[in-house]
Amino acid sequence: MSLRHSTARPASAQMTFARRLDGWSMGALVLAALAALPIVAILISAPSGGFEAITHLARTVLGSYIANTFALMAMAGTLALVVGTTCAWLVSATRFPGRKVLAWALVLPLAVPAYIAAYLYADLLDFTGPVQSALRSATGLSAGEYWFPKIRSLAGGAFVLGIVLYPYVYLLGRAAFAAQSVSQFRAARSLGARATRAFWRVALPAARPAIAGGLALVLMEVLADFGVAQYFAIPTFSTGIFRSWLAMGDKQAALKLAAMMLLFVIALIILEARTRQGRAVSKDARADDEALVQLTPIGKVLAMTLCTVPVLLGFVIPAGHLISMAVSDAAIGAAGDLWSYASGSLWLGLGAGFVCVVAALLLAFAKARSESSAVKASIRVSTLGYALPGALLAVGLLAPLGAADIALSRFARDVFGYSGGLVLTGTGAVLVYALSVRFLTVAYNSVDGGMSKIPPSLAAAARSLGAGPTRVLTRIYAPLLSPSLAAAAALVFIDTVRELPATLILRPFNLETLATRTYRLASDERLVEASIPALILLAAGLIPVLLLTRTGKS
Repeated sequence: MSLRHSTARPASAQMTFARRLDGWSMGALVLAALAALPIVAILISAPSGGFEAITHLARTVLGSYIANTFALMAMAGTLALVVGTTCAWLVSATRFPGRKVLAWALVLPLAVPAYIAAYLYADLLDFTGPVQSALRSATGLSAGEYWFPKIRSLAGGAFVLGIVLYPYVYLLGRAAFAAQSVSQFRAARSLGARATRAFWRVALPAARPAIAGGLALVLMEVLADFGVAQYFAIPTFSTGIFRSWLAMGDKQAALKLAAMMLLFVIALIILEARTRQGRAVSKDARADDEALVQLTPIGKVLAMTLCTVPVLLGFVIPAGHLISMAVSDAAIGAAGDLWSYASGSLWLGLGAGFVCVVAALLLAFAKARSESSAVKASIRVSTLGYALPGALLAVGLLAPLGAADIALSRFARDVFGYSGGLVLTGTGAVLVYALSVRFLTVAYNSVDGGMSKIPPSLAAAARSLGAGPTRVLTRIYAPLLSPSLAAAAALVFIDTVRELPATLILRPFNLETLATRTYRLASDERLVEASIPALILLAAGLIPVLLLTRTGKS
């Protein structure tokens, strides 16, 4: 019976294999259906209502939503691309003072939620902020007598997003540069090519797929952003969906905007998937202390400066300013009710973490036992949620759940005399469901990575002794996967605590989380009072960043 795990199975063995996997395959298909519900609902609901809503949008705000979304993605993506690629090449190919520290410090900006960085930079760089106040004090200039860049603008939003998201490009670019063939680069140098020319003609083209993959992740995050665009008053698809659904109560407009936003998401998913093709690891990779390019003393200073500035702008300055506010008497005095909204984040993170871990374990186990295309397709669909912006996901769920809720409430009223209103909408269960769809990818990647390290012979031996699939899962896989399951739960918990747009739209009226509390206080310009919950969110973000630095060392 252990031949069922061999590469070539007899036809009879394949048939037995398929029959025994029906239950697990159906479970994977059910998860895929639940994960795909928001997308299907948007595609079905968007055409309803005719062209009146889309015509009105086209006459009023659609042009600005498209233009601003494109511009924000282009500017933030360009900044992240330039900074991430430059730092990745310098850290990988050169040696300069502080390189080993900067190699992991360059990932730290990922720990800072973009909306918190926006609040902090607005406080620092606004007219009444410390930077402009110090400038006026030092120069004696008054308002209108000097020019200073406006942070609450499209360019300011692109700066904030680019400077905290560039690590996506940096991490993938650094790994690609480190895995490149040493002989090709040195052959180009031996033929007379300068280091700059060899970089553009040899190193960069070889790393282009990985860099493009990092850029696709950056663009997905920019497209999904709500906090920065909302705080800086930049009309984008995310803020438009939020405004149409909650502020104006225009369900049709929100669904149509979500459908258009979905086109952006699909394009970025295709881009990210295509960048995975053609990546290869060189067999003549160099040692970590071996430099491809020798720098002059001035070049070493310049390289150190270029790699230090992104860390300062993306992490040190925001974190330092946040800490300075968090230790003030006003911030400490406002933290008296900290537990009330920290507990909301706690149970929400635990609920989403538990659901995601169970779903990820089911998907990974189904994949390990089945080679059917249906299971593979269900896994791909189930793990699409991470690419879906929170606002799009929330609107996509509200439409079908609202209709199901009305039918359920009517049934409960007619049969049981229930008169309590809607049963599902506005409950924590719906929010946990939405966040589980959003972050299932994070859990699955961790669990699947751990599953790939377990020898198939263990399960085969257990089955030969009469153990069924459930017993194999609970007695063999689950204990061996405990570190991966714990890591998956922790990562989902942290992402759930930091998530903003879906929580704002779907949360019950009596639920406040660290993210929503920070958003509400900062929106009211009460940033000092928001500093302690914001600092907790930043500290939580350091955990996955530190994991990334451990797995991304060259």
